[in-house]
Amino acid sequence: MPDMKYGDETLARKYSHVRDYVRVNREAVREMHRQVGDLVIDAEGLAERGLLVRHLALPNGVSGVETVTRFLAEEISPDTYLNLMGQYRPCHRASEHAELDRKTTRAEFAEALAIAWRYGLHRLDGGSLQGTW
Repeated sequence: MPDMKYGDETLARKYSHVRDYVRVNREAVREMHRQVGDLVIDAEGLAERGLLVRHLALPNGVSGVETVTRFLAEEISPDTYLNLMGQYRPCHRASEHAELDRKTTRAEFAEALAIAWRYGLHRLDGGSLQGTW
């Protein structure tokens, strides 16, 4: 269950101080998918094997939902199981970045869901569809 935190190298470096995050993260997700394929869920709703990706929608589009979901749909599989999360809460040093110093709004999260649907990702985690408000 990999996280895809950012869709933009510059923002990954700015907020997490990591180089080549997007490139390395994508390589890892590709390899995970190659090894286990799309998520398979049994009749009781339990995961048997496969890829489940988490992505936290950050305020002001910082996480790059569009880039991440396009990558998953076009380069991994439109059947990728996505746990799109809207429960971001500013903490630690978020106050140092005005664009991260607030919760993700319902409207922003709704837009993130719409983007995922637009790229054909249809296996969204139930928690993604309910939000956390």
